[in-house]
Amino acid sequence: MKIISNIAEFKEHIAQVKQNGLTIGFVPTMGALHAGHQSLVEKARIENEYCVVSIFVNPTQFNNITDLAKYPRTLEADTQLLEETGCDLIFAPESKDIYSDNEISQTFDFDFKGLDKVMEGQFRPGHFNGVVQIVSKLFSLVQPDKSYFGEKDFQQLAIIHLMVKELNLNIEIIDCPIVREASGLAMSSRNERLSPEQRIIAANISKVLFESRNFVPEKLPKETIDWVKAEIKLIDGLEVEYFEIANSINLKTAKSWSEPTVGCIAVFCGEVRLIDNIRYKQISVE
Repeated sequence: MKIISNIAEFKEHIAQVKQNGLTIGFVPTMGALHAGHQSLVEKARIENEYCVVSIFVNPTQFNNITDLAKYPRTLEADTQLLEETGCDLIFAPESKDIYSDNEISQTFDFDFKGLDKVMEGQFRPGHFNGVVQIVSKLFSLVQPDKSYFGEKDFQQLAIIHLMVKELNLNIEIIDCPIVREASGLAMSSRNERLSPEQRIIAANISKVLFESRNFVPEKLPKETIDWVKAEIKLIDGLEVEYFEIANSINLKTAKSWSEPTVGCIAVFCGEVRLIDNIRYKQISVE
């Protein structure tokens, strides 16, 4: 496995891979890797002849500078995990190599078609602009045939699909299911900031989401939203930032179960912000 930080060296290496006619599977990450990331890399390795993983904590997608500073950076452990998983190349650039001073301070120009205005977009202004900015840059550098993203970041995944379509990129985006800890807690790099007691508490997020599936189709989505919020409010140590049951295609608030629906949630466990989501069964209307 090769590790490259220098942009020029990376471009030269990718050009050689392309010249050799190998298909490239790409997994963009911010490091602090866990079994969820590992599952993406394994899939990329199976479906492609060459596997590239980027490790880059992207400053432009953090609207909270404290959150950026606290984001775990574990390159040595990440490297070991990726080597064991069969990754061929790690791309680990520095921020100064990726962005010019102007790019750091300017808003990336992209029409999100409203997908950035709901849920995460309401509470993290500028976040998705930073996501599209970095992913488009990485796609240009890596030139992958396929790129792999986890469904835990459901709204982000919808925006990546839109970006590929709007920018007319010849890249196939592969959606990969959420990987959970034994407790049901969705795997996340942020989980490393939870104490053992908080991990137990945080597992209640998925427990409540799973239980809410039982309300389909008896209760309306709005009633289910109210129930989920009320249940989590009862749990000491958890605070809901938002919970929305949305149309899984356009992310607009779902009015009925006849739509393809997804429940997306953000919860604070202490100072750690966690997100999760759950698919609801679509009810056919005769």
